[in-house]
Amino acid sequence: MLFQVGGQGTRPTFFEMAAAQQLPSSLRAALTYSLGVLALRRPFIHKILDYEDECFALLTLVLETHSLRTTDGSFAESLYGLRRRAVKIKVKGDNKGPDAREEINHTGLKKRQKVLSVVFLVILPYLRSKLHSIYNKEREAALQASLWGTDDERFGDTDYFDGSGNSIVSTSSSDTEESVRDRLRKKIRKIVAACYPWIHAGNEGLSFAYQLLYLLDATGFYSLGLHALGIHVCRATGQELMDTSSRISKIRSRERERLRGPPWLKAVQSALLSCAYGVLDYAQTGLIAAVFFFKMMEWWYQSAEERMSAPTVYPPPPPPPPPKKVAKEGIPLPTDRTLCPLCSQKRANPSVVAVSGLVFCYSCVFRYVSQYKRCPVTLMPATVDHIRRLFHDV
Repeated sequence: MLFQVGGQGTRPTFFEMAAAQQLPSSLRAALTYSLGVLALRRPFIHKILDYEDECFALLTLVLETHSLRTTDGSFAESLYGLRRRAVKIKVKGDNKGPDAREEINHTGLKKRQKVLSVVFLVILPYLRSKLHSIYNKEREAALQASLWGTDDERFGDTDYFDGSGNSIVSTSSSDTEESVRDRLRKKIRKIVAACYPWIHAGNEGLSFAYQLLYLLDATGFYSLGLHALGIHVCRATGQELMDTSSRISKIRSRERERLRGPPWLKAVQSALLSCAYGVLDYAQTGLIAAVFFFKMMEWWYQSAEERMSAPTVYPPPPPPPPPKKVAKEGIPLPTDRTLCPLCSQKRANPSVVAVSGLVFCYSCVFRYVSQYKRCPVTLMPATVDHIRRLFHDV
């Protein structure tokens, strides 16, 4: 079986399509890296990074709309000399006979296909990114709940006693009423967390199937979205590439002719349109330069020797020595080392205070350290950041 690797005909190779598909993700990585570097000197840029999905979706919306309008191809496809064509399949001969043949005719894109192409190129990736973010947050919350328990379990009504039976800490949790909006938001997040893995797996499976069939020359559609829209991606001819610039100039001159108003207003509007077109042209060139610069820097800081060399394995450091003495006003240690010094019960979710190395129940030591800012036994200064979960019992 022969794979299509050459560049003959109007059908793009698999590698051209894969490169065009990966360009938006590389562009986003380059922009995020550049903004992150600039944010070190200009802190207000962090506000843009907080809305990274929305800003990138707005940028791609402008680029994809302009590219589809002028070149009949997406932004990435136009850079690789590719164009989108509507597919019309005609069957010659007997429809049910073995001699039936399919004739594929390519025509220009209709307005509906251009609008739906923008939806598949901009809206759906944005929604997928937001769903992925929600899923990651819910997965982290579920993992924390499985390790540390829920807030009600961690901060419920609990009394701590020292060895003499005197109460050290006595707190009571207040019941908080959640609004209807918060409960609805939590239900939606749980539904997304349950359904997203299946949706993602199905989407990745279909994408892999279409790409494999395209590589084997069994279909002309590279993805499910192109199949749903009835669009083939074709390699542009030399004449089409030459006509692109004239087509763009005609569109821009037609838009200038639509301007209405007095002469001075037309002049202002025409100047603004010229500035907008210039910004679009420079933005396309600058974005591609940013992608290549990002890839070059990534290669520069990750040499072949670093990729091939195995990491150096050092011996683990020795464990810290046990505390030499217990504070006089501190809680005495029980004789049974499996008991928690605070509640005098068998430790649940054993956790260690890093400053002293002593082990307690997580809920006990968390509430004690939160209130007194010290280790219960040694009275050494500590915060909740010094509490570490131990997994020797897992």
